[in-house]
Amino acid sequence: MMKKFFALTLALLLALSLTACGGDKTSDTTGGDDQQQTDGANTPDESGDGLTISVAASPTPHAEILNQCVPILAEQGITLTVNEYSDYVIPNTAVEDGDEDANFFQHIPYLDDFNAERGTHLVNVASVHIEPMGLYLNGVASLDELPDGATVAVPNDDTNEGRALLLLESQGLIKLNDSSNLSSTPNDIAENPKNLQFLELEAANVPANLDEVALAAINSNYALGAGLNPTTDAAVSESADSSPYVNILVVKEGNEQNPAVLALIEALHSDTIRDYINDTFGGAVVPAF
Repeated sequence: MMKKFFALTLALLLALSLTACGGDKTSDTTGGDDQQQTDGANTPDESGDGLTISVAASPTPHAEILNQCVPILAEQGITLTVNEYSDYVIPNTAVEDGDEDANFFQHIPYLDDFNAERGTHLVNVASVHIEPMGLYLNGVASLDELPDGATVAVPNDDTNEGRALLLLESQGLIKLNDSSNLSSTPNDIAENPKNLQFLELEAANVPANLDEVALAAINSNYALGAGLNPTTDAAVSESADSSPYVNILVVKEGNEQNPAVLALIEALHSDTIRDYINDTFGGAVVPAF
C-alpha cells in the first residue's frame, strides 16, 4: 500500500513539474513575440526616433509631393508611408477612423463642408499648395464660340461645383445669385445667356467625360492625372492667389502636435519641396508657403 502511495505521489509531482515547465515556455514565447514587435517601427533605434506616419493622398500631385518628403524624414529616422486614393471621401473617413494618420488632397472649403455634413473632427495643420481649377474646351476654339445650349461638365461636390461656377462667372458665361457663396449650384444661377447645360460628375470623372461635352471645369490634380497640362491646355484658369482653395495637410483633432506630423509639416515647407513643385509642375501647382 505504501509503495502504491509513494508511486502516486511521485507521478503527481512529475506532472506538476512538467506543467510548470510548459507554462514557462508559453510565457517565453509570448514574450519573444512581444519583444519582436517592440523592436519594430514604433520603437526608437540608432538611426533616429523610429517614428512612423501614414498619409492618404490623391495620386497627383499630392502623393508625388509627399514622396519627395520620404528621404527628408528618413534622415530623421521617421518612416513616411504614402497611400494613394482616387476619391475625395475615403481619405477623410480613414483619418477620422484612425486608419491613416493624416491626409493631403483637399482645400479648406471642402474640409469645412465635410466636417459640417459628416460630424468628423478633422483639422487643417499646414497649407502646402494651390491647384488652380481650369476650363477645358472640346471642339470649340474659344469660350466666346461656345454654342447655345452647350453642355458643361462640373464637379458635383458642393465646394468644387461652386468653385467651377464662380470660374464660369468670372468669364461672363453665367451670373450667380450670390457670388460670395462658395457652395453655389446650377440652381443658384441668375443669368445664363448661352443656356448652358450642366453635367454634374464626381471630380475624378470629369476629365474622362471631356470628349462628351463642350467645356469642362477640371481640378488640376485630375487634369494632370489625365495627361492634360493646366498651363497650356486650359482655356482659362483661376488666379494662383485663390487662397480659399489652398491644399492642406489634415489630421484628426488632437493629433496636431504629433512629432511625426510636425516633422512632415517642416518637410513639406522646405526649400526642397518648394523647388520640386515649381520645377515639376510649371505653374499648374503653386506653392502656398
